[in-house]
Amino acid sequence: MSLRAVELFGGAGGLAIGTHKAGFSSELFVEWDKWACDTVRENSRAGHPLVKDWAVHQGDVRKVDYSTLRQKIDLVAGGPPCQPFSMGGKARAADDSRDMFPAAAEVVRNLRPRALLFENVRGLKRAAFANYFEFIKLRMKFPELSAHVNESWTDHYARLQKEYTSSGSNSLLSYNVVDHLVNAADYGVPQHRHRVFIVGFRNDVKADWSFPEATHSEDALLQSQWISGEYWEEHKIAKKNRPEIDPRKMNRVNKIRNGEIEVAGHRWRTVRDALSGMPEPKTNGFRGWKNHKLQEGAKSYPGHTGSPLDQPSKALKAGGHGVPGGENMLRRVDGSVRYFSIREAARIQTFPDDYELHGSWGEAMRQLGNAVPVKLAEAVASSIATHLNLATIETEETKFVR
Repeated sequence: MSLRAVELFGGAGGLAIGTHKAGFSSELFVEWDKWACDTVRENSRAGHPLVKDWAVHQGDVRKVDYSTLRQKIDLVAGGPPCQPFSMGGKARAADDSRDMFPAAAEVVRNLRPRALLFENVRGLKRAAFANYFEFIKLRMKFPELSAHVNESWTDHYARLQKEYTSSGSNSLLSYNVVDHLVNAADYGVPQHRHRVFIVGFRNDVKADWSFPEATHSEDALLQSQWISGEYWEEHKIAKKNRPEIDPRKMNRVNKIRNGEIEVAGHRWRTVRDALSGMPEPKTNGFRGWKNHKLQEGAKSYPGHTGSPLDQPSKALKAGGHGVPGGENMLRRVDGSVRYFSIREAARIQTFPDDYELHGSWGEAMRQLGNAVPVKLAEAVASSIATHLNLATIETEETKFVR
């Protein structure tokens, strides 16, 4: 069946592309940043099959007229700005004007979707934010309990707690909400990217859902590299050109070899996997490759050593004061470094090769650094879609029997 989604804080489109690939149609895509909107709009104008029908709204999610959406919405999804919770930011949470979780809950209240999906940095689960994180989840659970005028978040939190611990009103809109911390590498993304997902199903949807299990593992990568050697054979890397094994991994490799550790799933995908088949970027770019130009000036120094070629990359970052060096650089086996091209970074974020990022190198890298990896978004959204479809069938069959 057709499933309809609204995307908030859409950025360059990573989460929305993932939900689209999972079977949701994007009824509305909301993003305030001009360059990110340009990226989506230009790909739409070019007829990109994943985004060509999107309705892009550039502006504040709090100022959108959602009453124009005539059909019922199955999913509200989005990645509210992470700066209020980022370990690299000022970590002011509710005191940061960029905290958009309450605004997201208001959209849920307006649209009453059957499910919700929000993503943010793992810093959201820091001990310093423990109470506020619980507030966010209760705010999503009871979206109709909006804040009173001039009410502090702590007073609002107290009201939500009372509702949660009382018998509640049968007429009150509520969601069954869970959260889950993941590493994107465990879902086939060639990048260490730890993120928190908040997923909820409306209380009349019997979804019987849990977060999808990991499909990829470090143990499978270690086995492929240091026991079977399949990884090196696949990439046609001679022994003299292979890196030394990390001594910290030797004990685990021996346990895998001796059968003390059972290896499951596919191997983690590495930077080398992600860039397979791509030419080395040049300053003038390459015909037939979008966004694949060499950015000069990469330097290695303590704390900024780049991503090793034969591991998942470090988490790409947007950077509040320009793009940081270490996270967005490739480190070759010989220790030399260069910046990832925009196209290479897009591959690491699992965007399609024919999806073009707009803006300068720094601007495009900022968009990618803020994005949800498409493959991770698709894995989570596919699981939600499956359960929504099953829940709908069960509801219809129950009505039919009655």
